[in-house]
Amino acid sequence: MNTEPQVYEQGGEMAGRYGEAADPAVILRGMSLEEKVGQLLLCGFDGTEPSADIERLIREQAIGGVILFARNVTGTKQAAALNRSLQAAAADGGRLPLWIAVDQEGGMVARFTDGLALMPGAMAIAAGGDAYSAYEAGYVCGCELGALGVNMNFAPVLDVNNNPSNPVIGVRSFGEDPERVAEFGVRLVQGLQDAGMVATAKHFPGHGDTDTDSHLDLPVVRHARERIEQVELVPFRKVIEAGIDSVMSAHIVFPAYEQEKLPATLSHAVLTGLLREELGFEGVIMTDCMEMNAIADHFGTAEAAVMAVEAGADLVLISHRHDRQLRAWELLLQAVREGRITEERIDESVLRLLRLKARRGVLMAVETGEESRVAGEVGSEKHLAAAKRISEASVTIVKNESGLLPLAPGQSMYVLSMEPAVRTLAEEQAPEGIFSLGRALRELGANETEWLIPFGRAAELKEELVRACMYAERVIVATYNAYLEADQVELVEALQRFGKDPIVVALRSPYDLLAFPEVATFVAVYESRPLAMRSAAAALLGLNPAEGKLPVSLGERYPAGTGRGLR
Repeated sequence: MNTEPQVYEQGGEMAGRYGEAADPAVILRGMSLEEKVGQLLLCGFDGTEPSADIERLIREQAIGGVILFARNVTGTKQAAALNRSLQAAAADGGRLPLWIAVDQEGGMVARFTDGLALMPGAMAIAAGGDAYSAYEAGYVCGCELGALGVNMNFAPVLDVNNNPSNPVIGVRSFGEDPERVAEFGVRLVQGLQDAGMVATAKHFPGHGDTDTDSHLDLPVVRHARERIEQVELVPFRKVIEAGIDSVMSAHIVFPAYEQEKLPATLSHAVLTGLLREELGFEGVIMTDCMEMNAIADHFGTAEAAVMAVEAGADLVLISHRHDRQLRAWELLLQAVREGRITEERIDESVLRLLRLKARRGVLMAVETGEESRVAGEVGSEKHLAAAKRISEASVTIVKNESGLLPLAPGQSMYVLSMEPAVRTLAEEQAPEGIFSLGRALRELGANETEWLIPFGRAAELKEELVRACMYAERVIVATYNAYLEADQVELVEALQRFGKDPIVVALRSPYDLLAFPEVATFVAVYESRPLAMRSAAAALLGLNPAEGKLPVSLGERYPAGTGRGLR
């Protein structure tokens, strides 16, 4: 277990027109109301080059920054060039340097996946058991994003995932124990911020105990304050004490704090009363995307932007539609001119944002994403080795009751692999395509035959698949959220009926075991990225000791902390 810090080299300082001594208060005094309102908006766009719409928002509305998605990225060099172009548009228009933000959580939620050291996600890191790995993952991620010109990361997820039915958090969480989530979250925050990256804790006050995806509807958490204090708020308290830069609000109603049916994002009682006053948070409060259905369908994106600022938000995220972005700017401006929001209230947020830009070097970042830094830091051998080590430590053997593991490479193996599928709007289709478990086994010399099963078609193909596996010495079923997909459960049960004793490898959620508890061999991998597939294959063949421990409980028989290993 690695507990000693490793030294990573930082890139050089960047100088811009504001200089090191730029005083946020002086900058604020020189800004028009229109520019101040613009600083409260963070906007997305389509395309791999700056669109005409985003350039107009930068030049004319003076928006505070942009958010990038996989739709904007084809590779590291292109991403760095894109970020240089965005900052150049701001500089040419006489505007402040931009926030350039991403959701780079690691694992299954990552906007940059090719050409860099993509770190495992939160639950995989926690399964490895070493909190320093969270620091290391954050530091490497921060260094690489910074080299590409990104300066704000929407990570870590601090939701305590204690609800197996949660459709949107799951493996994005460090687990079900509030103190452990806090420990790993604090270390990841420290790693990101030590690398010069803005870290953002999300989704306040907690999205872990919901069974509704706020991308699709408006969830409600009905727990009493005492329970929320003891569970959901624990990680947020700890990262606030540790000096987190930013906190992102959840589009979730908490009746314990908010009497009206307002989600936390729009609740003055939650953002100002709880987060600012009770928890003492002095950093930047930002919203989750205001185009998610929990907001857009119930309140309207642009009007909700005004409500969020009234509630206490500093930075409003609108990820997609230009008309909504422009209308939000117009309504915010109108709200100030008509006296609904005071200019002093706007100044509070802008000063907070400018101070964070100064502290994280953004005011100096007119030149960004330099090619030399990209070549020297992104995807370096040292970074890739760290990602590999963390990934290998995560693989968790929950059950090995038949003694089938480790496998012998010469055994005939049939691998039935479910194709991964994007299940939530927090994810995007991975541009690297499918790198399957069978392919990873084949790279290590295993005698395997693989069937790639389109998502949702396992039941339809089960008879054919069972017949094909009848003479295989070993059958491996690589599931993907099977606890939510009945067709995968039917396939596993059919193999059991025919006496094939399948080895189940959960490529996403460890909760899959709850769907077929009598399976004798069960391995949790937590994600289906290529690195995780290689780590899993090495574990199946005994080349990786697979000493990971479950960060969540799988019923009473397999509590958090379960893990057999192969030593």
